[in-house]
Amino acid sequence: MTRPERTTQRNGTAGGVLGAATVATGLAAGVFYVFACAVMPALARSDDRVYVEVVRDINDVIQNPVFLLSFMGALLLTGVAAWQGRGRPYRQWVWAGLAAYALAFLVTVVVNIPLNDALAERGNPAALREEFEDPWVAWNVVRAVLSTVALGCLARALLLYGRIRPGA
Repeated sequence: MTRPERTTQRNGTAGGVLGAATVATGLAAGVFYVFACAVMPALARSDDRVYVEVVRDINDVIQNPVFLLSFMGALLLTGVAAWQGRGRPYRQWVWAGLAAYALAFLVTVVVNIPLNDALAERGNPAALREEFEDPWVAWNVVRAVLSTVALGCLARALLLYGRIRPGA
């Protein structure tokens, strides 16, 4: 195999990983967006007991392999794409996307998941909701914005990647 063929093959793999990272990030951003625009505003109309029960149910069912594949896969695939893109003209966009999504991931782990865990505890639904709703909604908007920024950065990187000539 000649050197240009290896470079072309490597570029094809990099493009596939970058494309998969973009899709996974888009799926995760979409989940946060739907929660911000529809799920939480709809639940806000519910009484405290219904609100707490439904959010608990959502927290239980969202922990599934399909969601976790996109949520965690977005971070992993973007990290691999950033490593593969070193020295390439689109690399800054991938790194920016990785930074934005890593922050969204961090917000989820440090803020949203602990709030979910606290809501899972038994207690007065009104008190549980009072402690949960406003901070969870606000931080979900933050992660929706961050993951959407990450998606935009990765889409730009993918566009620039597509402009690279094979072997270049």
